[in-house]
Amino acid sequence: MTSFYPEGDLLFTEENQTALATREGLRSAMEEGRILEARAILCDRSMALHFDLGGVPGVMPREEAAVTAPGEETRDVAIITRVGKPCAFLILSLPEKEGEAALLSRRAAQERCLEAYLDGLEVGDVLPARVTHFEPFGAFCDVGCGIPSLLSIDCMSVSRISHPSDRFRVGENILAAVRARDEVRLGKRGRISLTHKELLGTWRENAACFSPGETVLGIVRSVESYGVFVELAPNLAGLAESRDDVAVGDRVSVYIKSILPEKRKVKLVIVDAYRGGESPVKTRYFIREGNVSSFRYDG
Repeated sequence: MTSFYPEGDLLFTEENQTALATREGLRSAMEEGRILEARAILCDRSMALHFDLGGVPGVMPREEAAVTAPGEETRDVAIITRVGKPCAFLILSLPEKEGEAALLSRRAAQERCLEAYLDGLEVGDVLPARVTHFEPFGAFCDVGCGIPSLLSIDCMSVSRISHPSDRFRVGENILAAVRARDEVRLGKRGRISLTHKELLGTWRENAACFSPGETVLGIVRSVESYGVFVELAPNLAGLAESRDDVAVGDRVSVYIKSILPEKRKVKLVIVDAYRGGESPVKTRYFIREGNVSSFRYDG
């Protein structure tokens, strides 16, 4: 198991709270090289982040806010949006005089995470991540100490969605796998991108969770002239006959008429439809650890 986690996981741990409680605790953490977390309370005009470390002020200059590719500078928005949120950091210096600020480095914590953890991952390795924000093309995830990684929308599930918010919520903890490494050198092997659908099972694995004659909940993903595609699980959808009173995103109850493994088809009948509310489709992980060396959805 990794000892590096998305930002926020350390914040309320006993070890972190003990270190932040006294100057002696902060000094011990600095000397031991332990990563701590605290919430940024201010970003000044020089783009330095400020912290209250249990009565001891802390400052994180712009150049210490995040690890970047050579020649790049951390963007203003990436620093401003840390205010009010947990930040992982190492303490670089702790002055003896009261009132003087400790020098903090999120960049150093991220470099530690890269060298000791992320650089050692291979393509296909499964890892924990936390969804931090959405773009139309995908979701950005924290894979450790605030290091971002992109999970593109086409890698979220076999079932097609129109926006990442159709699958995840911001702040959600998920599992993902290393999809690839690009040429942006943050560590020895470069920044990683993620995939998710390989962990959600094949068609047969998902179909085995359902039986003909059951009535279950689903969500409408596509309305075509020849029928309505209803997602029963992120990697499984069935086809129901056309109805004029349903739209994409509707929650539906469906009767399973038949499951045809040889054709990879699930035939459904929509019993009822309603709008709003929490998605009835829950994420089930068929793979939770190890390495996804290959994936055949129809396997």
